[in-house]
Amino acid sequence: MSVLAARNLSKSYPGVRALADVSMELRENEILGLIGQNGSGKSTLLKIFTGVEQPTNGSLLLRGNETVIRSPLAAASLGIGMVHQEQSLITNLTVAENIFFDKKAAGKRYGFFNWRTLNKAAERQLAKLECDIPPDIRVEQLSFPERQLVEFAKVLAVEELIDEQLVILFDEPTSLLSPSEIDGLFRQIRRLKERASIVFVSHRMDEVLEISDRVHVMSNGENVAERTPSQTDHKELYHLMVGTRRSEDYFLEERRKDKSSAPPSLQAERLSVDGAFNDVSLVVREGEILAITGVAGSGAEEFCRALFGLEDGVSGRIIFNGKEQSLNARPSDLIGQGIGYVSAERKIEGVVTGRTIADNIVLSFGSSLGTGMFVDRDREIDAALGWMKRLKVKAPNAAEYVERLSGGNQQKVSLAKWLLSENLRLLILDHPTRGLDPGAKADLFEAIRDLSDHGISIVFVSETLEETLGMADTVVVMRDGKVSATFPNLYKEKPKPEKIVEAMV
Repeated sequence: MSVLAARNLSKSYPGVRALADVSMELRENEILGLIGQNGSGKSTLLKIFTGVEQPTNGSLLLRGNETVIRSPLAAASLGIGMVHQEQSLITNLTVAENIFFDKKAAGKRYGFFNWRTLNKAAERQLAKLECDIPPDIRVEQLSFPERQLVEFAKVLAVEELIDEQLVILFDEPTSLLSPSEIDGLFRQIRRLKERASIVFVSHRMDEVLEISDRVHVMSNGENVAERTPSQTDHKELYHLMVGTRRSEDYFLEERRKDKSSAPPSLQAERLSVDGAFNDVSLVVREGEILAITGVAGSGAEEFCRALFGLEDGVSGRIIFNGKEQSLNARPSDLIGQGIGYVSAERKIEGVVTGRTIADNIVLSFGSSLGTGMFVDRDREIDAALGWMKRLKVKAPNAAEYVERLSGGNQQKVSLAKWLLSENLRLLILDHPTRGLDPGAKADLFEAIRDLSDHGISIVFVSETLEETLGMADTVVVMRDGKVSATFPNLYKEKPKPEKIVEAMV
């Protein structure tokens, strides 16, 4: 029996058609994998299911009845919950407040809170995930994986609102989770399947094939194919998503070169931040791509933020282009010296919502396109369009609002704003491929390799071992805030993956 069904859904925005006559159904007690490139229409479909967007044409059927879902609050009352890729938590509220923000709960009455009761209710939801996150802690104090678990707990609370079959939507839920955390998440998804129907969105084909009962493939806003895991494999799914391009094409290994004799671009000497990382030393040479990898909590992300002046209490030395940098330097100072940073939190630190693609691309260096104090808007638009074309940003024009783009296209925009700089010498990328499909990864990594070929140094926190070994000239492994291993000169010989894993754990 169908629990949730789309019938000939279409959704159009000015200049672009996001969905074109899409029909699909989610059956009782099944896990439906949903895959497609960034911009294929997956996110738009989920937004319609949760009442964030309304379809231009077509209809929804919920438990056999035609339904109009007008808001996320209405969706929750109907038993539809969503774990977001771009986390929906309010960071200055507590975990408990976030879990019950959009729901009725014991401990909430007429705008007043009984904190003890509310926290106990939150503890029950967190216990379902076998985690010990304090319910009274503010979300801003949590790591990304911990926030992801709170997102999940927020959705699990829907279980207690309705007695009918639930619908739970997972949008890239495993981003930045460790293997053990992913195992725990999958246990909970399988538990939920006993009384829920689940849509699971991921670009990781192994996860989709492992957890799904059926797989639905989308491309350019249309239905492409439906498969069962037993009847397909990684190769076919990639082909259905991106055409003839293979999943490994984006690594461009044949372009890896010997950088061992190039002069140093960045030297970090015994760099430390209390509670995050300690005595980290490394060298990045001109044109070198250095990958930092480690499990959640390794300190890799905080180290990259420290390089860009985003961490307090830094000690040690940073030498850039032969000059020692002040450890109190602000990001604006470092930008002027030729350092750029693409954050893993693209919607918080990567792009400015409410502004256009062009506004975002020229945000940091648009002044170089003007004359004196005057802005040359035509030159800004031309520059934005140029980088949109080079990075294959899927949008009708540069005047499109950035929040209307898919996550992968937003990531390309957050990268483009740094590429506009004529002074760029070092680019720091924190999980640049999170949520990107294979085609978008291909475009991104080709741009990164082009930057490397032009002498720009790259430091990136990698998403997977496959990316690490495929793209990096040097791999630095961090564990518990320290460097546990370094693998240089990958142009000669790549280390075995198990060697890197041993250093990580």
